[in-house]
Amino acid sequence: MSLRLRHTIWRAGALCTLCLAAPAIAQSDVFTGDGSRSDNDRLTPGIYPADPVLANGNWLREPHDPFFDVDWSVALRGSYTKSTSGERFDVRTIPSVTLSHTGSRSNVSATGSAEIVQPINGQIDVSALRLSGSLGYALDSDTTLDAAGRLSVTRSQAGTPGVASNIEVAPLTISGGGDLGVTRQFGKFNVGLTGSADRTVYQETTLSDGTRVNNADQDAWALNTGLRVGFQITPIFEVFGRASVGRDVFDVQSASLGLKPDATTSSLEAGVTGKWNEVLEASASTGVTLRRFDASSLGEVTAQTYDASLTFRPDPTIQMTAGLSTTVAPPGPSGSGSTRIGYAADGEVAYTVNSWVALRALANWSSASYIGSTDTETGYGFGAGGDYKVNAHTALTADYNFDKSDSSTNGPQEAHQVSVGITVSR
Repeated sequence: MSLRLRHTIWRAGALCTLCLAAPAIAQSDVFTGDGSRSDNDRLTPGIYPADPVLANGNWLREPHDPFFDVDWSVALRGSYTKSTSGERFDVRTIPSVTLSHTGSRSNVSATGSAEIVQPINGQIDVSALRLSGSLGYALDSDTTLDAAGRLSVTRSQAGTPGVASNIEVAPLTISGGGDLGVTRQFGKFNVGLTGSADRTVYQETTLSDGTRVNNADQDAWALNTGLRVGFQITPIFEVFGRASVGRDVFDVQSASLGLKPDATTSSLEAGVTGKWNEVLEASASTGVTLRRFDASSLGEVTAQTYDASLTFRPDPTIQMTAGLSTTVAPPGPSGSGSTRIGYAADGEVAYTVNSWVALRALANWSSASYIGSTDTETGYGFGAGGDYKVNAHTALTADYNFDKSDSSTNGPQEAHQVSVGITVSR
């Protein structure tokens, strides 16, 4: 083939290719302009590119990124306690781990912690093991489902605040349970329905004289269901009413009463809540609780209830909280009679001085009486402490607490406690 013929074929092929590509070029989405003038659409903000590659980092997620975010901490505390029953020095190790996940509709979390105590003149003891988990799921824009579970194994240390002076070994308490709830929004109304079940088991108490007290008569199931209806009267205030029915079922009859103190507890409550942005949140309610026993000889117990909470944040560095609560429950292994009615109040102030230093102060008060018994309890306490952050993962802590109590069975008691320690966290 001659050179002239080859050039002719190449020119014809190039012309055919250009003709075939002409329709596609005519329909191209490429904007007009050569890019040298300001009226070129490609230079208009927000036009190109329509979705920048780095608009979000979802595609940068590592292929093996875990489902849960993991946070952990280990605290080491040394505490000195001087109380009515004597002096003691303890070293405590408190490890804790939290797993959490936040999805488009769900929030899942699980927490586990332990408390290991080494008295200066005693054996190492695991005084607390706690596991808990929660799940929140949005069924739709107006309906949420919440579930939670918990398990704890605890034992108070003899000679510490809150433990009677005649107790050598406090009972091991095993408790566990779960609850399920659903909340629905109906315009300005919100309706919540909850249900829960809990199981509590107490082991023996050893007294200072060597006597062992069997607490099996306090082992029980606690079942409860409740309904809450709230109405948003203004963007700030909500009024609400709550009704609940609970059931306490004991394993065996009470050693002191001579029969099973199974009971049904009903309560009605009404109150108001308010929220002023993030500065002030408050809630107050009052109601009545009726506890009716299956055994007619125990009759029924009626108690007035009061509950309140307050959170005040005048600026990002200060937070003040206060609360008032009422409990109507079985007396427990350290109580007597058929029912314990308790009132408690507490308050706390937290102040963040700067990014390294945080201070806190707290106070509390409590009072209780027992139906079917002349026993009473009163107490109060206060304390102060602070944290110093060495770096992002290490903090030094120091606290002082004072507790004073008086009961008809144990008499007046008081305790001063000073503790210092270090916390290492993720």
